[in-house]
Amino acid sequence: MEILLWLVPSVLVTLAAMLWVSWSSRDGRGEVDRDVAVERLGKALAKDLPAGTRRTATPARDRSTGIAVRPSHGSGPAGGSGRRAS
Repeated sequence: MEILLWLVPSVLVTLAAMLWVSWSSRDGRGEVDRDVAVERLGKALAKDLPAGTRRTATPARDRSTGIAVRPSHGSGPAGGSGRRAS
């Protein structure tokens, strides 16, 4: 344990710096008016995409039921009813 005592000063300085930064930047952002935020969002969504990017339709996903089902291969076994016990 005595070997790790050299870490104590650096841990204390780090903790003090973290507390100071969190306290000093607490009031830095302020509140943005809701109407102003909505206006900014509308402007951002109305912008054209930069050159080189394109909007593609999202691929249609198969709805997963959570159950693994093997695909059928047409007719079942040649000599049976098509159902197996296992």
